[in-house]
Amino acid sequence: MSEFKLSDHQKNVCYVYADGATRDNQNKKNLGAWGYYLYFNNNCSFDSGIELNTTNNKMELYSIISALNKIKNKKAKTIVTMDSKYVVDGINEWSKKWKKNGFRNSQKEEIKNIELWRWLLDLVDKFDNIVFNYCKAHKDTEGNNKADLLCNEAMDKYINEQN
Repeated sequence: MSEFKLSDHQKNVCYVYADGATRDNQNKKNLGAWGYYLYFNNNCSFDSGIELNTTNNKMELYSIISALNKIKNKKAKTIVTMDSKYVVDGINEWSKKWKKNGFRNSQKEEIKNIELWRWLLDLVDKFDNIVFNYCKAHKDTEGNNKADLLCNEAMDKYINEQN
């Protein structure tokens, strides 16, 4: 993995890398985390957090909600990169139909995580120029790898504090 340089990013473009993770995702008792990195004009901001007994999809959604809430300049071009097809496809493909159908899926059932989706879509609507891109997890997207690392560090810290 090559060294990540803030100077590699275009000026006046906000880059967002967000990720969510869970350990023991299929179990009722699990540990989840979210993390994000923001880059804007050679400045970096990041944050992470944990949640008990959650799902990976909720953590993915919360990571991008947290990141977008942090951005003050909603007029700047914003490029979001995530390894969650759930979030990226939800924004790019499914959300228009959901809104039209009262947040119901093709089986006429309420979509999962509806509160988080409504929150996210309301945030996205506040941006003048926002794009969501998918990247493969644990590959060559340095910002995504850093967001993933934030998730794992948050979970490790929580586990160590419990012991």
